[in-house]
Amino acid sequence: MAIKASQVMELRKKSGAGIMDAKKALVETDGDMDKAMDYLREKGIAKAAKKSDRIAAEGLTDIVVDGNTAAIVELNSETDFVAASDPFKAALNDVAKKIVENKPADVDAALEIKTDNGTLGEDLTETTRQTGEKVSLRRFAVVDKADGDNFGAYLHQGGRIAALVVLEGADEATAKDVAMHVAAVNPEFMTRDDVSAERLDHERKIFKEETLNEGKPAKIVDKIVEGRLNKFLSEICLADQAFVKDSDKTVAEYVASKGGKLKSFIRYEVGEGIEKKQSNIADEVQQELNR
Repeated sequence: MAIKASQVMELRKKSGAGIMDAKKALVETDGDMDKAMDYLREKGIAKAAKKSDRIAAEGLTDIVVDGNTAAIVELNSETDFVAASDPFKAALNDVAKKIVENKPADVDAALEIKTDNGTLGEDLTETTRQTGEKVSLRRFAVVDKADGDNFGAYLHQGGRIAALVVLEGADEATAKDVAMHVAAVNPEFMTRDDVSAERLDHERKIFKEETLNEGKPAKIVDKIVEGRLNKFLSEICLADQAFVKDSDKTVAEYVASKGGKLKSFIRYEVGEGIEKKQSNIADEVQQELNR
């Protein structure tokens, strides 16, 4: 099948592979993006892509804690200039406070929350009018904790990244340290038990193909694969990750040393999963495809 330049650009961005490697992978897999990514990994050309690799939209995140309830919110704008403006920041803070107070079920319900000027949705329309750009509530999460638990809240890069953590026991300072770690390292799961059997089988298959392609002796392939799988899990699971402030301990060990236990985490990065139009390398890709 014909491979489009846009497909090559997307795979190149996700994998870090060169243009021709990306093109070959797509040709070999009939344009299937996920299979092409696996192909590159099997050849040792790319590593597993993180979910936040596709970041484009502008805006900010915020976290508001009110007693045993916290809300983490992402508000989007069209440019970072508007996201840095006072009207946008005021709207974000107001939205987060209203969500904590009302605990809406979803974005549609949040936009119907009553305010002094009408509804939250109408307030955002007014912010759009003030800034000259569309301002929209993209997502939020409301988290409740028990009396003996502790929230850890951390905003990075002025709110480009937000992390909200709940610990059983320990203290607020420890919870904030873990939130800082989550913001910096971006784990996918809390523990290995949270990783599905399907995901484990998939990763094991990829590592086996990669190991065989390296020419390792057949009798030690399975052992190497399990070692690589364990390393992979230690990189994507919060509990097993090396703690950023003390790499001699895992995050779970650090929390346990403070008398606590990991309960949950949420991490938002502005625009993750939203693809922005990319044109700076389009001509270069098209030239390579035409060869």
